[in-house]
Amino acid sequence: MTQSAAAAPAVPDRTVLDAFEGAKGFMPLDEGLALHAAAADAAGRLGLPLLEVGTYCGRSTILLADAARAAGTVVVTVDHHRGSEEQQPGWEYHDPEVVDPEVGRMDTLPTFRRTLHQAGLEDHVIAVVGRSPRVAAVWGRPVGLVFIDGGHTDEHASADYEGWAPHLAADGLLVIHDVFPDPAAGGQAPYRIYRRALGSGAFAEVSATRSLRVLRRTAAPGPGVRGPAPSPA
Repeated sequence: MTQSAAAAPAVPDRTVLDAFEGAKGFMPLDEGLALHAAAADAAGRLGLPLLEVGTYCGRSTILLADAARAAGTVVVTVDHHRGSEEQQPGWEYHDPEVVDPEVGRMDTLPTFRRTLHQAGLEDHVIAVVGRSPRVAAVWGRPVGLVFIDGGHTDEHASADYEGWAPHLAADGLLVIHDVFPDPAAGGQAPYRIYRRALGSGAFAEVSATRSLRVLRRTAAPGPGVRGPAPSPA
């Protein structure tokens, strides 16, 4: 018997891609397509919710929601919507358009909601407004994919990993953004949690697209999830 060829990765249609490219955010298209492929794979195989940490204005959420829609599941996206450290006034990624003039602080939630509405994907996304570790602490069911793209300090990246890796289902996918092995290319906190995941023995790497890493959960998260981060190479 001849084996059938592996199914080609799902690709978002032009409407979804236009919405992605028109949304505020920082993810380039090639990394976005890799994220969409991972989400489509996890959602199609497991039928569980997809979990995103770090929503910002919804650019990557569009791709996750498209994959969830096709598989009949949903995306849960977690963010306090006050911006990460590098998005505050005076920093490189600050955008004054998403500052609430009444309170004088960043508020990306209205822009995020407009992004989903314009993309026609509101019904496929559950937005949780809160800090990731607090949400993870009360979360009560497995998810098929965890996408970590929140705060980029060691404190925040580690808390996101430690909070959500235990909720990832067997054979689910852990996706980490902004993984830069070379310190000259970017901050090292996401790289360190990527190394922790591999070093835990609970994950195996599936793919790498520039700074986006996709890992598959192959065993229950053990001490490596909450253990100390490895020292830089």
